[in-house]
Amino acid sequence: MNTKKIAELNDKLRQNLFNSGKDKVILTQGVSNLPFDEQLRILIKVKLFNNFNEGNDPYQEHDFGMIEHSELKYFFKIDYYADDLTCGSDDPSNPDITTRVLTIMRADEY
Repeated sequence: MNTKKIAELNDKLRQNLFNSGKDKVILTQGVSNLPFDEQLRILIKVKLFNNFNEGNDPYQEHDFGMIEHSELKYFFKIDYYADDLTCGSDDPSNPDITTRVLTIMRADEY
């Protein structure tokens, strides 16, 4: 697998949350129950996140991060599925056979 390509595809999803094509963005209940303007602020922070390091990105895939908003911590995580969403992707570096799912959650929901 091509780790650099996986990171590029993950960055593309994160930076284009509102136009993600077949990929999906999921907000957990702890995020989706917030007022819309608060949700939007969290989404923008996820979109702009670029603090990937060995502690939060050991495989250099840019698939996990943590942001803070209103004194609470939020995580985002990208998972790789086959296009039918029934199992993991055989090759996350191949967008033709992979659907990415970006989940944004409060840290206490993890």
